[in-house]
Order: sequence, then C-alpha cells, then structure tokens
Amino acid sequence: MRKSKPKKRYILPDPKFGDVMVSKFVNYMMVDGKKSIAYSIFYDAVALIESKTGENGLETWRKALNNVMPGVEVKSRRVGGATFQVPQEVRPERKTSLGIKWLISYARNRGEKTMTEKLAGEIISASKGEGAAIKKKDDTHRMAEANKAFSHFRF
Repeated sequence: MRKSKPKKRYILPDPKFGDVMVSKFVNYMMVDGKKSIAYSIFYDAVALIESKTGENGLETWRKALNNVMPGVEVKSRRVGGATFQVPQEVRPERKTSLGIKWLISYARNRGEKTMTEKLAGEIISASKGEGAAIKKKDDTHRMAEANKAFSHFRF
C-alpha cells in the first residue's frame, strides 16, 4: 500500500476555446508526442461538424462526450473460488477518461479516409445517440444490469 496519494496534475486549457476538457481530449488523441497535429485534427473536426450539422461544433462534441460517458461498470471480484462481475458506479474522473478513450478508439476504427473525418463522424453519431462508442456504453450498462444480483459483493 502506498503511503500518500500522488499529486494531482492539472493541465492547461487549450489555446482556441480555453477549455481544459479539449486539452485532455487532444492529449489522449495525440500519437508520438505530436500535439500540434492532434490539435489541428480536433479543430478541423469541430469545423467539419459545424459545416455538416450547422450547430456549434464544440457543443456537439460536449453533448457526444456526455452521451458516451458510462454511469456504471462491472469489476471482477473473487469470492470463495468464484469470480463475480460486481456492478459499481464510475467515479467522475474515470467517467470522462473512459468516454474520451471510447470516442477516440472507435473513431480510429471508422471507414472514412482521414482522422479528421473519422472523428467528426463519430462525434456527430454519438451526439445523436448512435455509433460504436454509444454501443460500448450500452453494453457496459447492460452487463452491470445483468449482474445486479451480485451487487452485495461490493468492496
């Protein structure tokens, strides 16, 4: 067991919108330390969303992220030789990080040509309540609902 918790690192807001969540999203999207490329992909995707939907791109992204964030998840718990999937509520920090990871990973798996188009497409579909990232959230919620009987094993 560690003696003290590690200090919380605070990240700076992004240059265009002044939003910390955008910086966090870009940091997760970044590959090989290429932050400027990650920023340009995100900003271009937001512009593409605005041109496609006619709504505010940043608000659409926020809505998509809120739709993707899970409320409950299952954790494995070993009790007397058997492993149970115990449903638990997700901490707020983990909620956002899971939502961001799912949005980015399922955007990467899409069929469009560039990452900008992939990300814009996934964000638009997630804001409407459809797409692969939303399916992942629904599957997680369904798994937690199915294992509700083991919730008394919570630690």
